[in-house]
Amino acid sequence: MAQGSDDDEQLRMLLEVTNAVVANLDLREVVRSVAASLRQVVSYDSAVLFIYDAESGRLKAHALESTKPEEKPDEGYYLDLDGTASGKAFTEGRTRIYERSDLIAFPKSMMMRFPHTSKAEAACCVPLIAGDRVLGVLTLVSDVEACFNDENVGLIEAITAQVALAVENALNYGRAIAEKDRFEMLLDTSNALSAVLDLKDVLKITSSMLRRHVRHDFAAVGLFDETTQQFRILALDNPPDNFQDEGTFFPAEGTPDLLAVRTRQTVLRTKVDLEEFPSPFIRKVYDMGFRSFCCVPLISRDHAIGVLAVGANVEGAFRPEDGATMQLIANQIAGTIENAVHFNEIERLKNQLASEKLYLEEEIQNEYNFEEIVGNSPALKKVLRQIETVAPTDSCVLLYGETGTGKELISRAIHNLSKRRNRTLVKLNCAAIPTGLLESELFGHEKGAFTGAIAMRVGRFELANKGTLLLDEIGDIPLELQPKLLRVLQESEFERLGSSRTVRSDVRLIAATNRDLQEMVAERTFRSDLYYRLNVFPIRIPPLRERPEDIPLLAGYFTKKHAGRMSKRITTIPRESIDALCSYDFPGNVRELENFIERAVILTSGDELQIPISELRHFDRPVTDDGAHVNHSLEAIERNHIVGVLKSTGGRIAGTGGAAQLLDLPVSTLRNRMKKLGIPSK
Repeated sequence: MAQGSDDDEQLRMLLEVTNAVVANLDLREVVRSVAASLRQVVSYDSAVLFIYDAESGRLKAHALESTKPEEKPDEGYYLDLDGTASGKAFTEGRTRIYERSDLIAFPKSMMMRFPHTSKAEAACCVPLIAGDRVLGVLTLVSDVEACFNDENVGLIEAITAQVALAVENALNYGRAIAEKDRFEMLLDTSNALSAVLDLKDVLKITSSMLRRHVRHDFAAVGLFDETTQQFRILALDNPPDNFQDEGTFFPAEGTPDLLAVRTRQTVLRTKVDLEEFPSPFIRKVYDMGFRSFCCVPLISRDHAIGVLAVGANVEGAFRPEDGATMQLIANQIAGTIENAVHFNEIERLKNQLASEKLYLEEEIQNEYNFEEIVGNSPALKKVLRQIETVAPTDSCVLLYGETGTGKELISRAIHNLSKRRNRTLVKLNCAAIPTGLLESELFGHEKGAFTGAIAMRVGRFELANKGTLLLDEIGDIPLELQPKLLRVLQESEFERLGSSRTVRSDVRLIAATNRDLQEMVAERTFRSDLYYRLNVFPIRIPPLRERPEDIPLLAGYFTKKHAGRMSKRITTIPRESIDALCSYDFPGNVRELENFIERAVILTSGDELQIPISELRHFDRPVTDDGAHVNHSLEAIERNHIVGVLKSTGGRIAGTGGAAQLLDLPVSTLRNRMKKLGIPSK
């Protein structure tokens, strides 16, 4: 009769357990109900439900009950399969009963997770088996010696079998909920991204998705540049103070971002290891307080284009499932981000082409002095050989020579012979722009950067990207602006006025001047480091008086050019006129010659060029005994006097005993006069 009563009691208990677990999807409630029933069978102190986590290959504590709740650890910790009592029961797929001597043999025993288990005398680990699959382990720990025996273990196994059914139901339900959440997330993301081409909108959607599904303190999207081995920060969500701005670059080497791109795998670290990732950028992030992170690759068209990354201010903030969720988001947005980047690039190129078109239209309105280089003198041939040498190298060129010698034409020849010939040659005369506006002309400005800045403006350096920039009258750049010019020449980057975003520009620079930059360096009106950066390949363009044999060719060329423009048929130039032209030293050089010929074409009514002889006679120089010409015009006399004084001072203009002191003129006045008369500074 007693045996029958025990059997009835066990059946009643199993029925209670079955009713408690069959419809319960909360594993904590299952363990709580089972624990109450088990205590009617055996005296124990703690019960822990472990479920196998395939992602980590370990057992994870999902629920636990203890008679000493103040001593129990938090749920959610992991347990290795090797070296643990519960792990052994799981791998063998059978119940294991341990006494105290057995527990001590496990160096990584889960008993050590409980402070009070130093007094544990016994443990019973029962695998959770559903069908032919082991789902986890139910582990009971007792302070009572030999409390687990054949009589009660059978009932414990029967109860555990019911728990296994509940665990299987809960896992299936969890997977269904996770699949539903994933589907809803993908659907929401897909709907939000449909027809979006603006990069800012894409990044706003990405930030919204991350905040809803992955807890984090900081998020970023970065694009990888294979050529420079750098990441460009596209977007930032909640960045700390002094962090890098959107649009800036950081080196890829030694970062988890590069590892994610290279392996195309999620890189999740619960703790930042500066030895594993020695990048200065990661050190900076660490110093700002980030202690854990997760980076997932952005893969579009089977190509890793960048990363989606999150960081947290505490260690262990991210779980493997967070990485899986982020990868789903990354897979959704990668193609859209690439399309948006391409769209933005197309828009940028479209705007640049519009700017170039406007710039070229302005250039066309200004009729060029030359359409090709004309001349056959040795001095000119020397310059042409230098052009052929330097043009393909992409190096900086410094052109110096008097006003009107054709520096712009030489610049165009260098550009046309370079690898950049298919892009724009952008020009800027630094002396023609007011000092306050020169920085804006060079580097551009944002809307509202200063009074009158009603719209964003692209500067000449940005406009000349991949092309050539000619800075004429480089010696007139203000001293305070020279460091910024030096920076863009050395680092190929700058910021528009009113913006902190760095703009990169690949520009080949040609600088031109009619001033003596070396002397300006000595006088501290021009930076020496900028001068050395500009003076990579200097070319001196000879004045017209040093190549008089080119004057007849130039006169014929200009006559044909302007006669065609005025619909006149002029076929000859009198010999007397050619001799008169060659007898003048042209302080205004080729520009002065062209202007004089244009005036002659206007005055000509027949097919023979009618040069205003009276004007030429004014400039004519009588021949001396040695055959040299002498020019008695007022300008020529003044020029000769200044040249003579300069010779007597050895070319020194300023200072004690300099030409300015001897002529009783301010240095700036003398320089301006020399510039007008075409006298070079030596």
